[in-house]
Amino acid sequence: MSTSSPEAVKKLLENMQADLRSLSMECKKKFPPVKEAAESGIVKIKTIAARNTDILAALKENSSEVVQPFLMGCGTKEPKITQLCLAAIQRLMSHEVVSEAAAGNIINMLWQLMENGLEELKLLQTVLVLLTTNTIVHDEVLSKAIVLCFRLHFTKDNITNNTAAATVRQVVTVVFERMVAEDDRFKGLADEPPAVQGNSNRRSVSTLRPSAKDAYMLFQDLCQLVNADAPYWLVGMTEMTRTFGLELLESVLNDFPQVFLQHQEFSFLLKERVCPLVIKLFSPNIKFRQGSCSSAASPVPVEKPYFPICMRLLRVVSVLIKHFYSLLVTECEIFLSLLVKFLDGEKPQWLRAVAVESVHRLCVQPHLLRSFCQSYDMKQHSTKVFRDIVNALGSFIQSLFILPSTGNTSSTSTPPGVSASGSQGSAQGPGAGAGAGLNTQAAFEYRGTWIPLMTVSVQGSAKATYLEMLDKVEPPSIPEGYAMSVAFSALLDLVRGITMMIERELAKQEQEEAMREEAEPVSSPPQEPMAHEVWEEMVNACWCGLLAALSLLLDASTDEAATENILKAELCVASLCGRLGLVTPRDAFITAICKASLPPHYALTILSSNTTNLANKVYSIQGQSVQMVSPSSESHQQVVAVGQPLTAQPQGTVVLTAKNIQCMRTLLNLAHCHGVYLGTSWQLVLATLQHLVWILGLKPAVGGVLKPGRAVEGPSTVLTTAVMTDLPVISNILSRLFESSQYLDDVSLHHLINALCSLSMEAMEMAYGNNKEPSLFAVAKLLETGLVNMDRIEILWRPLTAHLLEVCQHPNTRMREWGAEAITSLIKAGLSYKHEPPLSQNQRLQLLLLNPLKELSNVLHADIRQKQLECVLQILQNQGDSLGPGWPLVLGVIGAIRNDQGESLIRTAFQCLQLVVTDFLPTMPCMCLQVVVDVAGSFGLQNQELNISLTSIGLLWNISDYFFQRGEAITEELEKEEAVLLKQAQDKGEPLNRPFHPAPPFDCLWLCLYAKLGELCVDPRPAVRKSAGQTMFSTIAAHGTLLQPPTWNIVVWKVLFHLLNCVRKSSTTADKEKIESGGGNILIHHSRDTAEKQWAETWVLTLAGVARIFNTRRYLLQQLGDFFKAWEVLLDHIQSAALSKNNEVSLAALKSFQEILQLVTPIKDTDKPDGLAAMDVSSVLMESLQGSGPGRPLIRSDSLAERLAQRYGVQPSLPPPGEEIDDSALWWSAWNTWYRVGTECTRPPSGGPDKLVFVPSQPFLTALIQIFPALYQHIAGGFSMEDLKKLGVILYGAVSVPISSDSSPFILPSYTEAVLTSLQEAVLTALDVLQKAICVGSENLQVMYPAIFEQLLLFVEFSCKPPQYGKMETKHVANAKYNQIQLFAPAEWVALNYVPFAERSLEVLVDLYHKTACHKAVITEKVLQNIIKTVRIPLGLKYACPAESTWKLAVSSLLKVLSIGLPVARQQASSGKFDTMWPELANAFEDFLFTKSTPPDNLSIQEFQRNEAVDVEVVQLISTEILPFANFIPKEFVGRIMSMLNRGSIHSQSSSFTDLEVNAHCYDWVTVLHIKIKAEMDIRMREEFSKVCFETLLQFSFSNKVSTPQEGYISRMALSVLLQRAQDVLRRFVEDERLSGRCPLPRQQVTEIIFVLKAISTLMDSLKKTQPENVDGNVWAQVIALYPTLVECITCSSPEVSSALRDALGPFKDFMQPPVSKVQNGES
Repeated sequence: MSTSSPEAVKKLLENMQADLRSLSMECKKKFPPVKEAAESGIVKIKTIAARNTDILAALKENSSEVVQPFLMGCGTKEPKITQLCLAAIQRLMSHEVVSEAAAGNIINMLWQLMENGLEELKLLQTVLVLLTTNTIVHDEVLSKAIVLCFRLHFTKDNITNNTAAATVRQVVTVVFERMVAEDDRFKGLADEPPAVQGNSNRRSVSTLRPSAKDAYMLFQDLCQLVNADAPYWLVGMTEMTRTFGLELLESVLNDFPQVFLQHQEFSFLLKERVCPLVIKLFSPNIKFRQGSCSSAASPVPVEKPYFPICMRLLRVVSVLIKHFYSLLVTECEIFLSLLVKFLDGEKPQWLRAVAVESVHRLCVQPHLLRSFCQSYDMKQHSTKVFRDIVNALGSFIQSLFILPSTGNTSSTSTPPGVSASGSQGSAQGPGAGAGAGLNTQAAFEYRGTWIPLMTVSVQGSAKATYLEMLDKVEPPSIPEGYAMSVAFSALLDLVRGITMMIERELAKQEQEEAMREEAEPVSSPPQEPMAHEVWEEMVNACWCGLLAALSLLLDASTDEAATENILKAELCVASLCGRLGLVTPRDAFITAICKASLPPHYALTILSSNTTNLANKVYSIQGQSVQMVSPSSESHQQVVAVGQPLTAQPQGTVVLTAKNIQCMRTLLNLAHCHGVYLGTSWQLVLATLQHLVWILGLKPAVGGVLKPGRAVEGPSTVLTTAVMTDLPVISNILSRLFESSQYLDDVSLHHLINALCSLSMEAMEMAYGNNKEPSLFAVAKLLETGLVNMDRIEILWRPLTAHLLEVCQHPNTRMREWGAEAITSLIKAGLSYKHEPPLSQNQRLQLLLLNPLKELSNVLHADIRQKQLECVLQILQNQGDSLGPGWPLVLGVIGAIRNDQGESLIRTAFQCLQLVVTDFLPTMPCMCLQVVVDVAGSFGLQNQELNISLTSIGLLWNISDYFFQRGEAITEELEKEEAVLLKQAQDKGEPLNRPFHPAPPFDCLWLCLYAKLGELCVDPRPAVRKSAGQTMFSTIAAHGTLLQPPTWNIVVWKVLFHLLNCVRKSSTTADKEKIESGGGNILIHHSRDTAEKQWAETWVLTLAGVARIFNTRRYLLQQLGDFFKAWEVLLDHIQSAALSKNNEVSLAALKSFQEILQLVTPIKDTDKPDGLAAMDVSSVLMESLQGSGPGRPLIRSDSLAERLAQRYGVQPSLPPPGEEIDDSALWWSAWNTWYRVGTECTRPPSGGPDKLVFVPSQPFLTALIQIFPALYQHIAGGFSMEDLKKLGVILYGAVSVPISSDSSPFILPSYTEAVLTSLQEAVLTALDVLQKAICVGSENLQVMYPAIFEQLLLFVEFSCKPPQYGKMETKHVANAKYNQIQLFAPAEWVALNYVPFAERSLEVLVDLYHKTACHKAVITEKVLQNIIKTVRIPLGLKYACPAESTWKLAVSSLLKVLSIGLPVARQQASSGKFDTMWPELANAFEDFLFTKSTPPDNLSIQEFQRNEAVDVEVVQLISTEILPFANFIPKEFVGRIMSMLNRGSIHSQSSSFTDLEVNAHCYDWVTVLHIKIKAEMDIRMREEFSKVCFETLLQFSFSNKVSTPQEGYISRMALSVLLQRAQDVLRRFVEDERLSGRCPLPRQQVTEIIFVLKAISTLMDSLKKTQPENVDGNVWAQVIALYPTLVECITCSSPEVSSALRDALGPFKDFMQPPVSKVQNGES
């Protein structure tokens, strides 16, 4: 019945009235006011009941008045009245009819009662009812109620205390429950309040709702109280204990984690208040070190850890970690680190015990551990917390063994049975007083330390003993073995929890993946690997610590059950690591189990090598390093077997204990159940098993099963009865283990096979060098595994047989015998097994099974070859009829010849082959004919017996005859087989796998034959190469007509070009060492005395053969689609041969080039082949050509070719009449090849002068250049400027190549003759062809003229600068007069005499310019300027030229060219195309007329005059062709000419006259002209030349017929120059005269001064006659300036000078005039 039902309400009203009545009765006498209040209360209730429908609401509204009488009653402090009133108030509360105000009043009243110490239990009850029935009490009222309960908790009365404690706990819970309810109500209504980071106002938190605010304030104050600070909210607290506070904090955190997780204000409290508090309270425990308190030296007394607080703190930490690690990542890191520290050996025993219990609590929460791993271990700069926890547990366990256990125990090392009194520690152990007899208690024992093992909790739950002792104040004493037992349980729980969690998740993931694959077989995107990473990190973090602890425990365990648990844990971790693919930890755990299985200190390399890296690991935990403990051998174990160790050297015996056998069983269990995950650790497992089997003396029997057998040597094995009964079981399990390999997946099976193979390898290693009994465990098990997996033998066959084949090659006979036994048994079993599908339909499998038989051919031991042949015999007897596709294999065994097998074996095998070829070819399937070809070829390639090689080439010729005779039959059978194979291939969706597919099968057979011959063509022995080459080209000639036209494609590409490639490769890499003799007494000709020369012969023959096939079959080949490509490849081969460093090859290549270029149109098969005979085609080819025309019978063919042609529907096709194939592409390709060859062979070497270089020979270069004119005829149409440039580079390069001094006498003309070499002739011819073609060609061809000029000019330069060939040093042979002596100088290379060539080039050039001067291109490209620039070089060198004829020819050529070119230049003056030519011309004149070279001493006077006449000729050209036309010519140029004439006109030897400075103020143009002129070095006077210069100068100075301003400007210029010169000469004369004293001056200088004075007088006359406007004022100034200088000359003693001086001074009288007022420009 609910409190709001009508009946309940009615009852409430009745009860209240009854209560009020009772109250009024009680207070009638003593307390009248109360009585009145009670009576008015009754009335009030009645009226409320009468007037309102919702009575409860009305009551609540008026509750203050309703409650008033009862409050007054309580105020009386009468016990009876107070009790009655409290009961009534409680009733009201339970019906929720108390308003907030009323509640406040009630609490105040309760507070008074409390202060008076009345009805304490009733008060607590009332508070509880008030707070639990409704939620109206908040804020101060609530806090007052809570404080009330706290105050009551600290009374003197025990019952009250306990009740109050319970009430406080309940009230705290209620406050938080109200908050949870409030959150639920508001869920989804409003947004979450904003995040609050810090909160300075402790009394209220504005963002929280009412209930939440209360909870917040309460929790905050609890923290304050525990911290011994004043509360903010719980005003009125008088006392408080830390233990109680911590318990309250723990309960809130444990019961209401969501409050803290959902509200940031609360999580803030956690972070800011709780965690620092906990850390602070922990500090005594952290600092405390056992034994350090007593040290008097420490100045500050260390606070001792206090058990109750410490234990409660650990409980709080457990809760914090469990619920809030996500919020408190950093803090939890600190807590966990503290926890780890508390396990430290220096801490008190009880502290270590509670810490280890706390760790145990963590260990049973794998998900929590995973979070640690994610939050700490996987973060980069974080502590590896999870790893530390595991390591701490490990080192804790180790410390219990290693450190003397200081604590309550005193008898660590005495087992309870031995200790007389039974120490304190042992007394508390569960089985402590087990009697003095045999100690059966479970315990660990290690190096004398004995620790009992207790049952502390059920597996998987961490039931703590000491963490629950909330009532204890003093630390309890810890029984011996308790800490070890908890740590042991923690370890096991940790392993169990983690492995189960990860395996569950793995299984779930695999299931999901499987479902996903079913849903969408298309590969789905891979899952994010996050989960896997965490699992892997967890395992990686904990495995080292686990392994260290578990190995130690395993070694110390004396209890079978404990051992079983440890092994199970190791097994679980190993399997898990396997599943996660973590190889190192997996192997480490497996190694641990393996080590435990074997006798102690057993030397097994595979284990020790695997654990060295583990054993060296030192875990440093809390600064104390803990070494991985190596097993101790002195554990008290029952010995069950004694046996021999399996080692290479015989040793003593070893013992096996019961624990070893237990571990061995675990190992078998691991391999049996978790074989799939073992991977590479199969090796560890099997190695261990092999050793155990050996120690127990099990030996292999038929089929590889191991049976107990007697040891063959040494003391026999001793086995106890216990083990004897176990042996058949172990043997059985072992066999089952390998039988169960049929259930492993393929990858795991491979791992198993690999492990067995490497074991076997070790056994083989061990059996080397001694013939004692080897360990056959691995070979036997390989055989056993192979036999049980016969249904999928394919996947393991290769590794299995490959290894067994190795065993067959072992020197130990017993080992080898078992290897051969195993392999032949497997082959026979495989062939007789009923495979699905049967072998006849699964040829691949049949061949796979037969293959090892063939491989046995590689074994050298005669006994093995014997076994092989026996096996072949049995196979032929039993399965011979079904051997169809096995034929090649049998042939393979026949052909399994090797060069190291000795002649007799090869001879025998060859006799077999001859038999097959003569008798069995018709009986075997035609598909095998190709194999026969291969085998015959392999006999050709063997190098033991040359005659057999040559005979086998003959056999190949016989085989080709067989093909030819039975062509049709073979074709039919091959086609049937082809159809079957094709269908099979199509079914599988693969292309047909056959060599040379898609050619018809019969053609393929031919192709194989050609290919085999091709291989023989590159045999190392020249005789074989030659024979094979002849056979090959002959068979192609004789039977080539049988091939279908498309097959020719393959012949060309796969046979001929492939052969060319190989020959080219071999020739280029052949050895250059000299071969002394050809074996025996055969002498070798010097042209073949190195491998390189022998290969050169092969190359020449092969290239010629291929080129010939291209010639004779040209028409046939041109119908194939890729003839152009083939042509390109052939050209490429010609190119590489031409570029080879062997003269024989390179010249032959050019001949082949010429041969294929001679063909203008293709030869048709109908043409008479007379033309071919001239081209030296072999007679065989001739026959086949004649025989192949239509209507003529084929030789020996019975028109087979025609029948084959009809079968394939191909007619021997001829071109339609009148249609020729367009060849231009071919010619261009040939041109490109020619260009590449030219470029490569003429490119100078890049190395230094000391490198060995290859220089092409002159005949080669000549042949190369001679190909061009013929080639040009075909490509003239498209020959472009680009091509011309390319040609030029090659011509230049070719001419630059020097010749070796050995051959120079044959090539160089005698030095006195000026003759060209044939190469130079060829070069000029090539240019001539081009020039003629351009001449008659179209307009657009004429742009090539400048390029031809450029080329010729390059050659002209050779006269002065012979071309350099790379960095090679060459002797130059030039002018015979100087260089003849050099002929005998010891230089390796001689440069040609380039002078005749350069001069011929210059003549050609002048000729060409004559024809082409007016061409647009010639003008535009500045050809004239380039000619001048080039000719300037010999002109400048003059006497320094290598040959005197050169400069003379150069100057005459220049004069010729200028006579043609200058008129053109003048016409084009306005266009500016010749502007840059003029300075060049000025330079040329200047360099020549004032040369820096001195004439030779032996120059005769006549010769000198002839040379001067040439100079005069140049000046005459200037006066006739240049100066008269000055108005068309740039001023600068004329200025340069003037200064040159001026310089030439006056002789001067004095070095003081070096500068010709013209007055810069007069003429702007002069400022450009600062010419430095060295004093002339020529001592002889060129008087004639000077005279002509001066006359020319004056001729242009006295020009009084000025027709144009231009001429006037020349006069002015000439005058200015002349006057300046005169002034200089006079000054110098005066100076020299003064210095010379009485010595007369040299004749030249006197002559010069007279010349100048005459010139001045002539000039004065001329000036008078000239019209004044033609004379510039500056000129007058210069003339007048001469006067003082003339006056100074008067002192001269020479009479000729004096008379000349008089004539010069006379005319100056005309200047004597009186001064005028203003003078300007000489006019007044």
